[in-house]
Amino acid sequence: MSKRLTLLVVNVLVGSLVYGAPADQDPGPQLVDEFITDIATLACRFEQSLIDADGEVVEVTSGTLEIKRPGRFRWTYIEPYEQILVADGLNIWSYDVDLAQVTVKPQAQALSNTPALLLGGSPDAIEQFIHEGSYVENDTTWVRMRPKNTDSGFLRVELGFVHGLLSRMVFFDNLDQTTVVSLHDVSVNEPIDAGRFEFSAPDGTDVVGSPAVADASMH
Repeated sequence: MSKRLTLLVVNVLVGSLVYGAPADQDPGPQLVDEFITDIATLACRFEQSLIDADGEVVEVTSGTLEIKRPGRFRWTYIEPYEQILVADGLNIWSYDVDLAQVTVKPQAQALSNTPALLLGGSPDAIEQFIHEGSYVENDTTWVRMRPKNTDSGFLRVELGFVHGLLSRMVFFDNLDQTTVVSLHDVSVNEPIDAGRFEFSAPDGTDVVGSPAVADASMH
């Protein structure tokens, strides 16, 4: 089974959707804006399912998610395999523990037009998406967005909010796969050690890619 690090995505494949509310009554833009601008830190557990084009669940994973804005997050897969994804504000580091391999890419390039951009809380993140409306299912308000550029492979993202707090994410890709992420024990705006968003490749690991280097003039 592929160990694919697919950030983000929750779809409940609802049967009846309610759209068409007047723009000034649509809570979606405000919910997303508050998620990006009002939350400085977030920590939670997550459960993630990858669903193929036939609707079959092909992979189930779980772990922890930590966010420290601006621009930093740590996505740790614990079961059934250990894999770590760290955004340090400059680069994205992906560490596959079993393969003893680290892949690194400049963060701005790696996250462009992906749902993960919303996690980092970049002020212009929302500008890369088109809002397509909201709907309510039980106690969850779902906000549907589409990236303006789909070169990253993602076609649509849906964010699920309960009482204003992000509880689920759904991402749809160009392979007709859906990734569903449920968040549990969510804590917001509590201190998180900055060291959680730093990464150094462990001794003995292969490093693929070249990290971006901070501009000395920025310090």
